[in-house]
Amino acid sequence: MKKRRFLNGWTLITAACFLFFLFFFLYPISRIFINSVYNFETGAFSMKSFVKFFTKRYYTNTVWNSLKVTSLATLSTAFFGGTLAYLARTIRLRGKRVLDIVMLISVLSPPFIGAYSWIVLLGRAGVVTEFINKLFGIQFEGIYGFSGILLVFTIKLSPLVYLYVSGALKNLDNSLNEASESMGCRGVRKIVTVILPLILPTLLASALLVFMRALADFGTPMLIGEGYRTLPVLIYNSFIGEVSQDHSFAAAISVIIVAFTTAIFLLQRWVAGRVNIEMSSMNPLEPKKATGIRNVLAHAYAYVFILLELLPIIVVTFNSFQNTQGSMFVEGFSLTSYVKAFNSMGSSIANTYMYSIAALFIILVIGILVSYSSVRRPSVLTAVLDTTTMFPYIIPGSVLGISMLLAFNKPPLTLSGTAMIIIAAYVIRRLPYTIRSSSAILRQISPSVEEASQSLGANGAETFVKVTVPMMISGVLPGALMSWMSIISELSASIMLYVGTTKTMTISIYTEVIRGNFGVASALSTILILSTIVVLLTFFKLTGRSEIEL
Repeated sequence: MKKRRFLNGWTLITAACFLFFLFFFLYPISRIFINSVYNFETGAFSMKSFVKFFTKRYYTNTVWNSLKVTSLATLSTAFFGGTLAYLARTIRLRGKRVLDIVMLISVLSPPFIGAYSWIVLLGRAGVVTEFINKLFGIQFEGIYGFSGILLVFTIKLSPLVYLYVSGALKNLDNSLNEASESMGCRGVRKIVTVILPLILPTLLASALLVFMRALADFGTPMLIGEGYRTLPVLIYNSFIGEVSQDHSFAAAISVIIVAFTTAIFLLQRWVAGRVNIEMSSMNPLEPKKATGIRNVLAHAYAYVFILLELLPIIVVTFNSFQNTQGSMFVEGFSLTSYVKAFNSMGSSIANTYMYSIAALFIILVIGILVSYSSVRRPSVLTAVLDTTTMFPYIIPGSVLGISMLLAFNKPPLTLSGTAMIIIAAYVIRRLPYTIRSSSAILRQISPSVEEASQSLGANGAETFVKVTVPMMISGVLPGALMSWMSIISELSASIMLYVGTTKTMTISIYTEVIRGNFGVASALSTILILSTIVVLLTFFKLTGRSEIEL
């Protein structure tokens, strides 16, 4: 009877989690589809927003712009990140630990901070730009437009591919590698015919994530696009434009993006499913000491990567201590920018940590409950819930922000302008990290442990709280860490949902860059980056780990 009540209890818990997603995700997303074809003021259905989009070259060119820069960024990151991962796993590199930490910090830092840093370096008045112009006597116009966006995306997102592919190579059975070499298959031929097929599912998964992040990125094209329009910028200008607003048109663009990202996601899953290969790490691939030119080139390649990923951090940290006069940096150093940041942006700093901690707490509770119900209490409801919770993985933040505003902007569900709507967006967007890591560790815990607990007199709830959850913590923490770090660097959804009293650090950084207050923006960026580094190093210290497997 106790077991039956516990089972019914889990059914109620699963239903409650599903209702949460129904209210904060499925309902808002449905409003996008409805608003794209239905006018609530006139009560009429119309396809004019879609007709407007597909009949004007201005808008169709925007689609092409997004696809071009996103696709090329995906290919370039797959090549550069994948190459670095292969070198790091096959050649013993000095500073490998530093490389891994720098790659992880780069992945988790806000993309637009990198864009701002590269403007400081390669903008029209950038340090490197002025040096190049004086040295070669040319008039280099900086990194603005397509080339700049592609450069920032490639530098910013290559570490993501590196971390994924590095994890796959770690589990590769070296006996296959040795067998291919014994048969004369070496060098590039071995990589293409043996290594690449084995890691292809992971490479596709990382490429999909890069594609989605690049497609959804708002800050980078907004800061350095200069006329090179992308879909997130078009959505923002249509929904919250200073000149005009067209919510129906913004909803129509969002529907197009959702349809496209869903198709790409399903295609990736289909391809990965057809080439899925089980690998044993009984004889794992171990890095070996290289000599000669191969060793020099490998180290040079890795160190250039480290430098490129560290440059944004170095630039914003250096600028944060420089004296400023208006929008210009002047000689001398001080803490003036930090004083200004805390005086004028103190509430945004406090909001960032309060919202992220609140969201993380909800993520941990829901993530553990959903993963447990899916793994230990499988049913039709848990299967639907598991699929639903993963879908936000492919929804751009700007689209989610619009959907929530459309859903909760009028009585009786007026949440717009409150902290709740921002926290809910954080939870919905970042929950998949924790669910995935929680489910993975739970599958490694034998049900016999829980059965033994219950045989000793503990009921189901006590077993879950006192036995199962503590055993899951080691697997839950990496996902929770990824969720929290992603939350504090969130911009695309926040910028749609915030008001003056709910501004966060990322929004403050973005607005200060737009206004030309680079000193304050640098100070806030440094605080954000330092938070990431401190939490990451604390995680490594407490867990004894040296890396986080994605």
